[in-house]
Amino acid sequence: MAKEFKLAKAKADELLASKSEEKAFTYNEQSKIVNLFIKLGGAGISLFIIATMLIFPLPAMMQRAAVLMLSLFIIFLLYPMFRNRPALDFLNWIWAVLALVVCGYVLVDFENLVNRMGSLNTFDMILGGLCVVMVLDATRRSIGWPLPFVTIIFLLYGYFGNLIPGSFGHRGYDIHRILNQMYMTTEGVFGIPLGVVVTIVFLFVLFGAFLDKGGGGKFFIDLAVSLAGKLRGGPAKIAVVSSGLMGMISGSSIANVVTTGTFTIPMMKRIGYRPEFAGAVEACASTGGQIMPPVMGAAAFIMSEFTHTPYVTIIIMAAIPAFLYYLSIYMNVHFEACRTGMKGLPESEIPRTITVLKGGWHFILPVVALVSVLVLGYSPARSAFVGMGILIVTSMIKASTRLSVKDFWEILNSAGKSAVGIVAACACAGMIVGVTSMTGVGVKLATMIEVLSSGHLIVALLLTAVASLILGMALPTTPNYIVQASVAAPALIALGIPKLTAHLFVFYFGVYADITPPVALAAYTAAGIAKGDPMMTGVTASRNVIVGFIVPFLFVYYPGLVMQGTPWEIVNMTASTAFGIIAYSSAFCNFLYRVCNVWERVALFFSGILLITPGLTTDLLGLAILVAVYLRQKMTQNRRLKPSV
Repeated sequence: MAKEFKLAKAKADELLASKSEEKAFTYNEQSKIVNLFIKLGGAGISLFIIATMLIFPLPAMMQRAAVLMLSLFIIFLLYPMFRNRPALDFLNWIWAVLALVVCGYVLVDFENLVNRMGSLNTFDMILGGLCVVMVLDATRRSIGWPLPFVTIIFLLYGYFGNLIPGSFGHRGYDIHRILNQMYMTTEGVFGIPLGVVVTIVFLFVLFGAFLDKGGGGKFFIDLAVSLAGKLRGGPAKIAVVSSGLMGMISGSSIANVVTTGTFTIPMMKRIGYRPEFAGAVEACASTGGQIMPPVMGAAAFIMSEFTHTPYVTIIIMAAIPAFLYYLSIYMNVHFEACRTGMKGLPESEIPRTITVLKGGWHFILPVVALVSVLVLGYSPARSAFVGMGILIVTSMIKASTRLSVKDFWEILNSAGKSAVGIVAACACAGMIVGVTSMTGVGVKLATMIEVLSSGHLIVALLLTAVASLILGMALPTTPNYIVQASVAAPALIALGIPKLTAHLFVFYFGVYADITPPVALAAYTAAGIAKGDPMMTGVTASRNVIVGFIVPFLFVYYPGLVMQGTPWEIVNMTASTAFGIIAYSSAFCNFLYRVCNVWERVALFFSGILLITPGLTTDLLGLAILVAVYLRQKMTQNRRLKPSV
């Protein structure tokens, strides 16, 4: 098992070496001196954030500018400006040095900048323009063109608004006003999205780096193998459990796929799963990590800031939808394994659970502490620090997990390097928020959705869901959520949906875009590992969590699924939806107790509809149909197996 994990980890590192937060790009071939600067920059980000959070706090704009400065510096050295043109690599150095000047100016002349806010001088204008261009370029290099393209559209909208007819027109803003908003305030490049990354998200990235370096990734995978390895179709269930556990910490679909998928996908294929199904299971399980409490990725922390809601409230509301999502995957895996007659892993390949826990129990304590601190009402930042502190202390107990000075150095520079892509993306998305604030386009779009839906909530929800999925084809989850929170969520709120419920709705569909064709990044990554057809992998992934697409609509109409309402409403809605998932999964996989015939599949599908429709009568009728089909299949199967006289 240890050997397999090392091979899988090596493969994951190889894949991650060519990926940013959500998309693959080519790194520069780095000389030793360039690599040293990158490592120093990464460690510098880590040490700076820790120091400003614990020892000497700085004004928000200064702290964000310093982190952006180091992130741009690393990106410009790490990713090429032009592919396959090494003769132009000197431009990367020029751009990297200019990044130090552009963001360093905010640090050095901060008080004067604040005093003349709104009255930019020529030097301010030049550096502000460079800052906007650099953020766009850094985002293009690290995660691709879509987000910079959308941002440019918003910037052009801010400038040419006076030429736009109709309700979407506005008075238009000159370059002076736009650059002031983007560079001189905390409502542009240095806005809330970047602030959340600096003060919260990075600390969880660092926590994950400590956990991985100490062997926590291997422990969670081994734990999943020990718990699910013996079950029918065990490797697929291992993927569900391990990716869910890893996803609680990393919160990134692609990172989860390449970390756990290189281990679980070959195991699934070995016992008989089709490549497309194996890839789909891993993609679904890894994507679910972004909606799995207690750590749901950057977007959830930004949601907390946008909605002024304690983070613990968000993770409580997200608990039941996350459970239903993973139940859907698990039941599809189970029924597929039963239908095709698969077995579990050989006994020799399954470690004993007690042995795994003895070897890595101390990795559970930091996660428990992190969750406990959150539940007690403290900030996510404090919970991350507490989790890291306990992890460092407990790792010293055993020689095999004890962290050396070299390990600390590698953790600091790898965490900083890992964060630069999301830093650039959130700085870029901050400009979209800034333009939205200036022009009021969010309110205008909300009005348009109200008009198109004619006040019908279901139509507005469908329009918003489709918009989230379309944006998710081009944008990573976090920028997608930021855009939707700025322009689409207000429309849902205007129709009477509670603020946090509206934000959860757009967030969920932004996450689901990672497994929704025609552009499903998590599914395509998993298909590459499984050597399967990418499109079919995406289609299979969508089918595996079909109920996941229904749940956001359900919790808008029936708040019991997000812990709102009486205990009876919460329990009843959760239980009926869970049984509905079982019915749907059985119908889609064509198996309950045995392979279904046509009318049994129709009955199971109808049962699922009744079970997810709230109401005691529909719930009892749906459950009765599900039980009846199961009993009939069991009885007829027993007759078939009964020997003749």
